[in-house]
This record gives sequence, structure tokens and C-alpha cells, in this order.
Amino acid sequence: MLLRNFLGLAAAATTGLCASLQQVTNFGTNPTKIYMYIYVPDKLATNPAVIVAMHPCGGTAQQWYSGTKLPSYADSNGFILIYPGTPNFSNCWDVNAAASLTHGQGGDALAIVNMVNYTLDKYKGDRTRVFAMGGSSGAMMTNVLAGSYPDVFEAGAAFSGTAHACFAGAAGNTPFAPNQTCAQGLKHTPEEWGNFVRNSYPGYTGRRPRMQIFHGLADTLVRPQCAIEALKQWSNVLGVQFAKNVTGTPSAAYTQQIYGD
Repeated sequence: MLLRNFLGLAAAATTGLCASLQQVTNFGTNPTKIYMYIYVPDKLATNPAVIVAMHPCGGTAQQWYSGTKLPSYADSNGFILIYPGTPNFSNCWDVNAAASLTHGQGGDALAIVNMVNYTLDKYKGDRTRVFAMGGSSGAMMTNVLAGSYPDVFEAGAAFSGTAHACFAGAAGNTPFAPNQTCAQGLKHTPEEWGNFVRNSYPGYTGRRPRMQIFHGLADTLVRPQCAIEALKQWSNVLGVQFAKNVTGTPSAAYTQQIYGD
């Protein structure tokens, strides 16, 4: 009888774990009609952190949710995941749009910020622990969000992206657009790159997000030079200098370039 009761409790506990990706449609102003999906773990931390995870071109929120280990980390640590999705421009983010590149002016960037604010309000999230990450076009939007909304994001991690405003003014923002100058490694001085960020939120004097930039050396679609340009940009914005290389972490194939402390 004791064993039967124990098994019954275990089964009840298992079936009670039902967290899944859910769509939200009432998160606020949505100028570009993108989608919001959210993953809230069953064991939510008090004042949870929030991570915004953005898919690459051609991807979807559902694919990005299934393709990373973030949900399992959310289960272990009690943070919330927001998965935006765009149906526009071959499912690429509007990283070339003046609206997204300007604080409070609209575009995908403002819609994503509204998703964040909705989540923070609904789940009493920690406004000092909001993070952005993404791959390729999602990495580009990570840099855009960090530049246009430094008051919202604590840090960002961009995987195979381009610097904030690299695509500014371009006719397209997809791998199929005729002008690929940005993705092929558009160069500016650190000061010029930094000014693109500062001009996205004129008059802002608060803290800026910390950044991690990841890039594969064999990438021919978004060239490795793009990572160098992003490093030039954020080192200028954050006022830090290159400090050292660290090899072998997380594996022998990686070299970390450390800036600042």
C-alpha cells in the first residue's frame, strides 16, 4: 500500500510538469506583426530572469525552441524564455530598418521590447536580468536590441551576426538581397561603429549591455570579419580594450578574445 501510494504521488508529480512553448498575442504594440512565444518553467524562480532567444533567417520560434538546450536550463534555474518569431523578409529580422535602429520608434525591436515588458509585468521578472541571444539574423537583432534599448537589456550573446546598424539603409536584410556588403565584412573605425550605437538612443547616459560575440572562421555567408567589426563597436561603446586571448575553452577549437577585466 505504501509503495502504491508513493507511485501514485510520483505519477501525479510527473504529469504536473507540463511546461511547454505557448503563443502570446496580447503583449502590446506590435508594429511589424511578429509573433511572441514564451516558455515558463513549472518551477519559476522568484523575480525570474528573462532571456530573449531569436531565430536565424528562415527559422521559426518553434525551431529555435527545439534546437537549443535553453529550455532544460530554464527548468533547472527557473528563468523565462521568450522566443520571438518573424514571418517577414524570409523570416529575417528587420535589422536594416531605421525604426528598429532608433529607440522607441517601432520595428521588430520595439515589438520585442514590448514582449519583454509584458513578461516582466506578468511574472514579476527582474528588470536587471534581461538578456538577448540569437543566431545569424537573430544575432544581428541581438546587437540591434543592445544598441537601441540599453535600458532594457543587461547583456547579449550574438552567434554569427553583424554589428549594430551594419545593415542600416540597405534595401534588404536577407541572404538573398543583392547588397551583401555588410555580411561580407563592412568596415568602420571603432569610433564610427560606436557612434551608430550612441545615435540610436540620443542623450542616453546609462549603463550599456555587456556583450559576447561568437563567430565561426569558416563562415562564408556572414564573414568572420563581421565579428571583428562587432568587437570594435562594443569595445568602443563600453570603453574597454583588448586584454588577452584564451584558448581551449570550451574546447580546443575555440579562442576567446577577452576585453576589459
